[in-house]
Amino acid sequence: MNIKHICSIIVISSILFTACSSKKTAEKKEADKKVRTAEDDKADSLLLVYNPEKGDKWIANFVDNLHRKYGFNGNMLVAKDGKILYEKAVGWADYLHRDSLKINSEFELASITKTFTGTAIMQLVEAKKLFLNDNVKKFFPNFPYEGITVKLLLSHRSGMMNYVYFIDDIWRKEKRNMKKGITNQEVMDVIADKKPNPYTKPDNRFHYNNSNFMVLGAIIEKVTGQRYSQYMMDHVFKPAGLKHTHVYSKAEYEKIPVDVVGHDRTWKYSVAQNFLDGPVGDKGIYSTLHDLVLFDKYLKNGRLLTKASLDSAYTGHNKPINGHFNYGYGWRMFDGENMDKVVYHTGWWHGFRHIYVRDLNKDIVIIFLGNLTNGSLMHLDDLYKHFDMPIIRKGAYHGNGSLPGTDED
Repeated sequence: MNIKHICSIIVISSILFTACSSKKTAEKKEADKKVRTAEDDKADSLLLVYNPEKGDKWIANFVDNLHRKYGFNGNMLVAKDGKILYEKAVGWADYLHRDSLKINSEFELASITKTFTGTAIMQLVEAKKLFLNDNVKKFFPNFPYEGITVKLLLSHRSGMMNYVYFIDDIWRKEKRNMKKGITNQEVMDVIADKKPNPYTKPDNRFHYNNSNFMVLGAIIEKVTGQRYSQYMMDHVFKPAGLKHTHVYSKAEYEKIPVDVVGHDRTWKYSVAQNFLDGPVGDKGIYSTLHDLVLFDKYLKNGRLLTKASLDSAYTGHNKPINGHFNYGYGWRMFDGENMDKVVYHTGWWHGFRHIYVRDLNKDIVIIFLGNLTNGSLMHLDDLYKHFDMPIIRKGAYHGNGSLPGTDED
């Protein structure tokens, strides 16, 4: 081997070594960004500071009216530009025992859980542990439907039936244990065995239902080898400093360790949890107002996902309803003509009714967590108007973006 060849080998080796070193350095910097520090805790504490004496008077009057006139019972918060403008706990945590709500009470988030599940799935996509075009059969070979991908599940385009009604019907007919929570894997086994008829063909249309995110929860468990609850704690809750956010499944807990009880429409009775509180991913996360503010923060600052992943999650993957409303990957959204970009999710499950709204352009967060499903959250229009935000309500806009003449649809 002559000197020229030796020099070439040295140069190539040097280039490869430099490239590998640069890659490792970049990966280390990216990993370091996701490690919480004392500075994070301090900044979070400052973000969550609220002085009731300086609370926004207009919002205070609005919430008092919502409680008196429409019966809102729950916790609410409005933040703008990283500052809490107003927060309040209104009414009972458990009417039967006359326990009052506290500002740090944990609520079953119902379908707001889907925003967390979508985040976890996109993390696994970033880590190349799964891909959006992966077929469900890759993870569950006995899954009875063809052509359903991770992407179709995230955007509610799988065409599956709603497992909640299907499983409930089977459990009642076969007189199975109605108290012990069932796992996602058990639901997947029943679907594989019974092969219930789908609602429509895959990728045919948007059809919102819990099956999509229950299956995603099962995929998270299969890919990571962890329970959904443990993955979320390690990769979402802890990195974002969510100290009061947990996954509570009846398959893991005989009694859910929170003090907030769901009530259905009136105070006559509370809603008992049962076997359907076992599956997670579509629901099952419990959290507080303040932790949802932190979730917003750590989504925005790149701690949980890259900008590319967020852009994908916040892109409508269906035909817009009324020209503006759509669904991305775990997020409902409103896209306005004036660059309005609002992502949000509602929740309704076993006596809980919520809405979590994030105006990305105006940096506004609006949260209402309710434990009395009386329709009071259909009366938030004036609050949205006060902040010059789009009105988040089904049927709120015509295709041209104008409001219909009636107050409700």
